[in-house]
Amino acid sequence: MGQTITEKIFSEHVGKKVYAGEIVRSPIDMVIGNDITTPISIKAFEESGAKELANPDGFSIVLDHFIPAKDIASANQARISRDFAKKHKLKNFFDEKDMGIEHALLPEKGLVVVGDVIIGADSHTCTHGALGAFATGMGSTDLAFAMITGGNWFKVPESIKVNLSGKPGKCTTGKDIILEIIRMIGVDGALYKTLEFTGSTIEHLTMDDRFSMCNMAIEAGAKSGIVAYDAITKEFLTDKELAREPKIHYSDADATYCMELNIEVDKLDPVIAYPFLPSNGHSVVQAVADKIKVDQAFIGSCTNGRLADLAVAAEILKDKKVHEDVRLIVTPGTQKILREATKLGYIDIIVDAGGVVSNPTCGACLGGYMGILGDGEVAISTTNRNFVGRMGSRSSKVYLASSAVAAASAITGYITDPR
Repeated sequence: MGQTITEKIFSEHVGKKVYAGEIVRSPIDMVIGNDITTPISIKAFEESGAKELANPDGFSIVLDHFIPAKDIASANQARISRDFAKKHKLKNFFDEKDMGIEHALLPEKGLVVVGDVIIGADSHTCTHGALGAFATGMGSTDLAFAMITGGNWFKVPESIKVNLSGKPGKCTTGKDIILEIIRMIGVDGALYKTLEFTGSTIEHLTMDDRFSMCNMAIEAGAKSGIVAYDAITKEFLTDKELAREPKIHYSDADATYCMELNIEVDKLDPVIAYPFLPSNGHSVVQAVADKIKVDQAFIGSCTNGRLADLAVAAEILKDKKVHEDVRLIVTPGTQKILREATKLGYIDIIVDAGGVVSNPTCGACLGGYMGILGDGEVAISTTNRNFVGRMGSRSSKVYLASSAVAAASAITGYITDPR
């Protein structure tokens, strides 16, 4: 009986063949915490009486939500992680000195590897599935259990095979593809399942596209998203000192899937998710016809804060100006991305156009800081959620889109087709 890539990853980790629906105790290659969730895990770890981490090299803390601290509470919260990292001589601790959004930073550092089992106390941990790994979000106490034992319990998820065909058109990206999938199946259409992205389109998608797709698998209710290792993955990893040897798996031709989706990507327009669900998707053509005025354009987050996002923004903004009624905020995913974008001239173009560039942070995405929306304001955003009050006031509205759409809309003041 054939296996999916997800079933093979778990089989390799537990030492026997396993299939969807089985409950397994699996070792974990990388446990990820951040400044919001890790203090709860640390408290549980210490209350358990544990003295040492089971796998210190397989534990990372990334301070990325409210760093630099936005207030006294966030400063005190960060100190808990700093003190713990110092006490345990944690090698993989990332603060202001080498900062980044966790789901952009760890792949950059080579700390998440092909074939890994990865958990994080952040729902968008599924981003790392773009590297052919099983990656999923869990709770802070689940994180503590993994810190103490080096593993955790999992129900091996069923897989949905997403067949993507055709070469993407101009300004159609991984973000548009995942928004279309969520539009098709809804925010719970993949509940506790893996979205396995396959098909001829994959060879045309950059790693940045793949990270975006896997990142938002959770917005369809999925446990994880995954793309099999290929030449593009190999190229991405070439210059990285990997924490472990990759373990490459591919789904068998006779593997069992609980559902199959087929999308002709070459026919797909850029997609806009209207408030107040990521599943409320519409073509950019419809959005243009609806004449949606925006107050803020945001480019960043763990979904779309990578170099390709800054590149397309700079291409669209070059020799143009942000509309007088619009605030354009750009948040690079990591310091390395910021430095590369600076060398390539992207940052100068964005600033010359009237945009503001912030430090790497999750702040704006969750309505924490660095881009909060006021009463009745409207944002076009490259983030991943547009629930009521997600980026600020409960009367504000967030439209989800790609970086190309966000940049084009910043210039006109209305949601705009960038093609």
